[in-house]
Amino acid sequence: MQRALVIEDDAVTANEIVAELDLHGLSAEWVANGEDGLNRASSAEYDIITLDRMLPGMDGIDVVAALRDRGVDTPVLMISALSDVDERVRGLRAGGDDYLTKPFAPDEMSARVEVLLRRRQPQARSVLRVADLELDLVTHAANRAGQELPLQPTEYRLLEFLMRHAGQVLTRTMIFEHVWGFHFDPGTNVIDVHIGRLRRKIDQPGQSSLIRTIRGSGYVIAPAD
Repeated sequence: MQRALVIEDDAVTANEIVAELDLHGLSAEWVANGEDGLNRASSAEYDIITLDRMLPGMDGIDVVAALRDRGVDTPVLMISALSDVDERVRGLRAGGDDYLTKPFAPDEMSARVEVLLRRRQPQARSVLRVADLELDLVTHAANRAGQELPLQPTEYRLLEFLMRHAGQVLTRTMIFEHVWGFHFDPGTNVIDVHIGRLRRKIDQPGQSSLIRTIRGSGYVIAPAD
């Protein structure tokens, strides 16, 4: 569940925001002043922050500026009764991502939150990493600790499947049907052969083993304990 932080000193407004965010599937937390909001936003992972412009003590402009100075890039929707252009510009230049004026319709607030969350959607990864092992999904190049690993096409598909599910135990049936594309034959040792080849390429002398056999279950790729 995505998490939201509501920084708002007015309890009625805060409850409206929290209720609307909850309706849209977000887990919302409320703090009532800027200093507490800054500390909470700096120490925990949130997907979105709604921030009142006029807060007692540390106001919203100072809060968002401090967040950006600390390297916190969580999207911030600033909410304020100050509606003139200069105030909106100040909020955006300080680090806010959007600005909503009071009074506001709850559905407009939630729509703006949805837009900011969509912008934050991560791009598809082009490189998979497990410990010091890297696999480039675009070039199909693999390396461990900077040393290039020559892979045959089937070895690449096998390694990609393992790395996409790093830390998860994959059964022989799952591996066979995904990599080879047809039903698993319990009598074949083709998976064991290819796993052995991968290990010899990936695990050089002095390096920890990344691909592990889970007896009776299958294989897993994960950093060494």
